[in-house]
Amino acid sequence: MKLLFSFAALLLCLSVLAPAGLSAQDYKSAAGVRLGYPLAASYKTFLNESNAVEAYVGYRGFGSVNWITLNAAYLVHKDLDVSEDINGLRWYFGGGAGVQFWNSDFFDDGTTTFSVSGYLGLEYTFDDTPVAVSLDYVPTFFIGDGFGGFSGFGAGYGALGVRYVLNRGGE
Repeated sequence: MKLLFSFAALLLCLSVLAPAGLSAQDYKSAAGVRLGYPLAASYKTFLNESNAVEAYVGYRGFGSVNWITLNAAYLVHKDLDVSEDINGLRWYFGGGAGVQFWNSDFFDDGTTTFSVSGYLGLEYTFDDTPVAVSLDYVPTFFIGDGFGGFSGFGAGYGALGVRYVLNRGGE
């Protein structure tokens, strides 16, 4: 619960620090990996100056339980001007949905869950190299019969993302 309150406080601080209005994206689309729960391949593309869609396919395994997840999220980006020396730093928030396919020695045929997630993160795009890195928190609510009949709220999700910029904003 402390983690949830910490991120709510971070969101409040970011909304005060972020300038009003739209922010310009540093790139049009990027592909890479999300290193976290789940470990995933990711593709992100901007629809306009501040709104993006991210889709990813992930894998998570622990013990004899494995799952594959397909997720998509709608993300809103805002500039975060903390210093004149740091350009390309943005914060983002959004929501998404996903489906998880579970397999385990405990299940005869496997199970499926659906999920609804919130996103809160930071992203930095390097000026001199085509790389964008992000760090986000993704609280998730699961619906269905997952591992051991699990459904409900999961607060331990998020990732460090590293993406190769496929094309810059104006290219």
